[in-house]
Amino acid sequence: MDQNCQNCSTLILNNFCDNCGQKKFKKIDRKYIWDEIQYTFLHTNKGFLYSVKNIIKNPGKTARAFIDGNRVNHYKPILLVFVLSGISTFISIKIIGFEKIMSAFYAKETLNSEYMNDVMTSLKSYNSILMLLLVPVFALTTRLAFRKWGNNYYEHVIINAYIVCVYTLFSIIIISPLLYLFKNNMDYFTMISSLTMLSVPFILVWFFKGFYPMKPIKSIVGRVLLTFSFLLLLLLLLMILAVIVGFVYAIIAGPEAIQYFKPQQ
Repeated sequence: MDQNCQNCSTLILNNFCDNCGQKKFKKIDRKYIWDEIQYTFLHTNKGFLYSVKNIIKNPGKTARAFIDGNRVNHYKPILLVFVLSGISTFISIKIIGFEKIMSAFYAKETLNSEYMNDVMTSLKSYNSILMLLLVPVFALTTRLAFRKWGNNYYEHVIINAYIVCVYTLFSIIIISPLLYLFKNNMDYFTMISSLTMLSVPFILVWFFKGFYPMKPIKSIVGRVLLTFSFLLLLLLLLMILAVIVGFVYAIIAGPEAIQYFKPQQ
């Protein structure tokens, strides 16, 4: 049934007002509340589960479809990576207790400073959040490595948002249950926690083969290796910057700060 828009009084012929975009009036009932709950927590009506399913099946193809304009059924990739990173971090900190476990582990390491203990614990515990924050940096490296194959930098931001989604889903579905199972065995725990980073090269090759299906696998592997070369260079620069910042901080703050950075015997 047609009705006038409650916002601008224009006659609404479809589900939304053609003039201001307001949704057609709907009586608040049980279905309305259920739809709002879904929208608020999962956005299932905007493609959360649809996107997750397609990312698990073929992430590269899913990203290509989104960039090429097939977006109506998909959850927005940047928002999706935020949601998945939040879920992964909650599981890591609240359920597994990753931060406490790794803090205790690094505290026992020899020739280790309190500073490095805190840094390594944070990097391991908030790995998914770190990956999320580094999406713009990852986009720069893949843009440089794949620069002759089309896509601009902003499209590579979307590409890397999808890559981080794959990485985070792997962590949630595979790694987290194993970590929880072996959280009282430090040897297995540290070995399993390393698997997420070791999986990255395979994830990248799988992803880009789906994204560029016409390209030979040899070319894909070559571009992925080039991506890692750029990442290692950026990592080296970040490490140098961290050392400089730490050194300057120690000079300004005085002897107590030096103790924080000094290796433990």
